[in-house]
This record gives sequence, structure tokens and C-alpha cells, in this order.
Amino acid sequence: MADLSYLDWPFFDDSHRALAEGLEAWCVAELDHHEPDDVDAACRELVRKLADGGWLRFAVPSAFGGAREALDVRSLAIIRETLGRHSGLADFVFAMQGLGSGTISLFGTPEQQAAYLPAVAAGEKIAAFALTEPDSGSDVAAIATSAEEQADGSYLLNGAKTYISNGGIADYYVVFARTGEAPGARGLSAFIVDADAPGLEIAERIRVIAPHPLARIVFNNVRLPAGALLGERGKGFGHAMATLDIFRTTVGAAAMGFAKRALEEATRRALTRKHGAGTLSDNAVVQAQLAEMILDIETASLLIYRAAWLRDVAGKRNTKEAALAKLHATEGAQRVIDQAVQIFGGEGVTHGSVVEALYREVRALRIYEGASEVQRLVIARQHLANP
Repeated sequence: MADLSYLDWPFFDDSHRALAEGLEAWCVAELDHHEPDDVDAACRELVRKLADGGWLRFAVPSAFGGAREALDVRSLAIIRETLGRHSGLADFVFAMQGLGSGTISLFGTPEQQAAYLPAVAAGEKIAAFALTEPDSGSDVAAIATSAEEQADGSYLLNGAKTYISNGGIADYYVVFARTGEAPGARGLSAFIVDADAPGLEIAERIRVIAPHPLARIVFNNVRLPAGALLGERGKGFGHAMATLDIFRTTVGAAAMGFAKRALEEATRRALTRKHGAGTLSDNAVVQAQLAEMILDIETASLLIYRAAWLRDVAGKRNTKEAALAKLHATEGAQRVIDQAVQIFGGEGVTHGSVVEALYREVRALRIYEGASEVQRLVIARQHLANP
């Protein structure tokens, strides 16, 4: 049984404890850690299962079928940590339903929210968030995809996005494009683009080390109605960052889910693997490895749930705290899982073992939603602005 003692921390209320306990029981009954042969089909099935379990309701506000009045970062983090401990793909599916609808929850018109959010919560629409481009990864201000307004108020969308999660299986994409109000970050806007829009092409499916549906998407004169504009024109950079401020914390939570599973596996291995007259757990080196793993997990967990509490309860913008949480949690999880592989020895690098899958699964978390290098810049700039 998973250690849920962290739920006694003052960051949570009884509803969070009930959520964690209920989801843990559901995961034990419904999920496993194996990798599917058909990742697209597996993701569609997981969307359905998460919706049937009621867990996708936490990805949207209650006015549109959600579980809480507003997006609650503590709930999102608990869900991602729990799912991540049981299934990296289930965590991916949940995260993308939240990230791909988050900008709509925060900035959409009532009509946009009604058209998309209930379907996200019910598992009827698969969501995607299209920010990264072939020539602009971490540098969002360098986005080149353009949306030119036409005389009738519509927009013509042209350009390309890459490494888009749920690319190829999504029902819609939240796309960030240049509308030209000003250079750099000040000239971007967000749009909702349905996957069947004429001119939208899945140019390439991208295969990565931990199987997830990703794609490069090309927009060739995709005509968008005026109602596809999401939020204020020219405010797309701020809309994207506000969305990431919520979900960046939960990336750290997913990393901790992976790390906690690795610690469980390594502990079991240490206690049962014969070593001399005893087991690996009697070895001082292994004990030190386990201690370092525990330290990384505990410190990261505190940073994650502090960042979530600041937003949910204190009502504060948590840009620095979310960056601290993501940076420390993802880097720490990489170390934890690497130590688990070391404790397993040859079995740790054998394809199909849990720790080998975790090793591949965790690596992308240090890159997406702001690479570790970017998080360091965010932290430093926030600190220097408020010394």
C-alpha cells in the first residue's frame, strides 16, 4: 500500500485526503505499469476510463461539469502523483486533458467553455496544447506560426508546431500564433482549432523513448472563425504562462509519482535480494542510496504542495514557487530513478522492468513545460525582481 502520510500535512483538507485514497484504490483496480502495443488506442481507452471514474472532472471548473469551483492545483497534483506511481501513460492522459483545456478554463468565453469543457470532463473530446515549434522550443517569444485577420473577421492560420502531445488523436488544439500587435511575446494570441479543420495536417508522428502520442502539425491556410480567438488578442503569451503556472507544479507531482514508485521497487529489491549472508538492505552503500532517494522525494514534495497551496489558498501568483517545484522534483526524480536502476543492476536496464520504464518515462519531464535551464532563469529573475 502506498504511503499516504503526506496527506497529514497542513496543505490539505479532508476532500484532498478522500480524493487521494479513492484514486489510489481505483488505480490498484484499474491500472498497470506495462507499455501498450498501440499507444493511440491505449490513450483513448484511458481517457474513457478516467472519465468514467470521475477523475477528469478535476480538470475543469464545476460550472462545466468539474469537481471544484475552480482549478485546484493541489487536487491536480495529487491526481498526477498517484497516477504517475501506477502508470506513466495514465498520468500523461490526465495531464493533457487539463493542460489542453486549461487556457479555455481561464480565458475562454462562456460559449467556448460550454462547447469544450464538459466534453473534456466526460472524455468526449481529447485536448491538446500547441505551443512548441521547430525553431522555438523554450523561446516562446520566437513563435513564427501566424494568424492573419481577414476582412470578415476570420483568421488564416499558417505555420507548424512540433512535439505536440496528443498530436494525431486530439479532437482540438489550443494553438498559439503571431497576430502582430508587437514584436516578440507581445504579439501572440491563442486560438481553438478543431482537429478536422481544413488545412490542418498531421505531418509526422514522433516516436520518443517513452511511448506517447506526439506529432508535428502543419497549418496551411486554416481558416478560423472570429470566435476561435481564445482570450484577448495580443495576450497569448500571458495566457500561455498563466496556464503553465498551474500545470508546471503538477509536472513536479508526476515526477514524484515516478520517484515514489522507483523507491518502492528499490526498497523491495533491497529487502529481498540476497547479498552475502543477508540482503542488499544490510549493505551500507545501498542504505545511503535509499537515504538520498528519500531526501529528494521529501524535499520535492514539500516544494510541490507549497506551490499548490500558495495558489489555491493564499491566492498568490506562484511563478517562482512553481518553477522551484518543477525544477527540484524533476531533477530529483531523475536521480532517484537512476539510483533504483543501480540497485537492480542488470535487471534495472532490462527492457520491460518497472524501473527501466520509469527511467525512460521521467526524462522528458526535465524538458517539457519549461526545461530545467528555463526554470533556473525564472527563479533567478523572480528573485532579482524582489530581492
